[in-house]
Amino acid sequence: MIRAQLNRAISAGSLPQVLLITGASGIGKQRLALWLAQRLVCAAPSDEPCGKCAGCLKVLGLSHPDVHWFVPVLRPKAGEPEKQAEEVAESLEEVMAARRASPLWVAPDGMAMHGIASARLVQRQASLTAVEGGWRIFLIGRAERLVPQESSQEAANALLKLLEEPPPRSLFVLTTAEPGLVLPTIRSRAVPIRLGRISDEEVREFLTATRPELATDAVVKSARGSIGAALGATDAGREKARSAAREFLTAVSHGTAAATDRALKQGPWQARGDFTAMLDALADVLAADARLGLTGKRGSTIEPAAALASVEKVLATREQAQGNVNPQLLLAVLADELAVLAAA
Repeated sequence: MIRAQLNRAISAGSLPQVLLITGASGIGKQRLALWLAQRLVCAAPSDEPCGKCAGCLKVLGLSHPDVHWFVPVLRPKAGEPEKQAEEVAESLEEVMAARRASPLWVAPDGMAMHGIASARLVQRQASLTAVEGGWRIFLIGRAERLVPQESSQEAANALLKLLEEPPPRSLFVLTTAEPGLVLPTIRSRAVPIRLGRISDEEVREFLTATRPELATDAVVKSARGSIGAALGATDAGREKARSAAREFLTAVSHGTAAATDRALKQGPWQARGDFTAMLDALADVLAADARLGLTGKRGSTIEPAAALASVEKVLATREQAQGNVNPQLLLAVLADELAVLAAA
């Protein structure tokens, strides 16, 4: 149905240039975006891309020069804006190389975001002429993470003018499982497309073709129409980390004594295991609070500016955690810093 509607819009020359594809995790949002990219660059398009021409094969191989895929990445370490954009480009190529090797994608790092360097890279690529003379297509996954870690809306604002007046024959496709957390200024410029959950039979067919050991009645039923869930995209380890993060924030809200007690419960030498997983989840929870505040949604437990500044503190703590530093000490210092920000 959705593909047929997109086909009609393409044939009529009325395809919106900014789309926001939403729906539950693991139901094929980014695969639909790739299908649309194929359809636009296909040398012999009909209702479906031919799948055989050079354009179709390059899109499937994540190597088409006019199809740019952006996913959340870690903040670049370079200081100069141009070098930051180059570092993001290198990080994205590493992600694409991993996806070429294994198309069964996993969730990005908990601290990965679309920052100002990513926004600059989008702008730079959008200003260039199409290499193959056709469409230029920008796929922006996890669009809800378009809240920059620089404690401002600069990265989002840098894209607004581009989304308001996209260059001719350019298409921006944003995907998210959490449309309510996408900044309103971004949502207002996009035409929404909502995907429903797929049938149990479709889940079973996919698993049979890719992971036959998972194609059981129990797995298919528990997936509830999500291939991502069937593949374990929402595993117990991630929920354990998020639970630990929420517990830590609760302790911080109860004062110094409770926060110190929680810090002392942290295993002393887990910097590369449960501790960093908890820090990743903590950054994710705080970023979600910031997005809720910026979008005016209820549920945020901290002011947006304080939440974004808190993410900065967590990022710094995570970097220190990679060294030979006691996690209990790091967590105690972090607790004090977050308490000050929350009270400000």
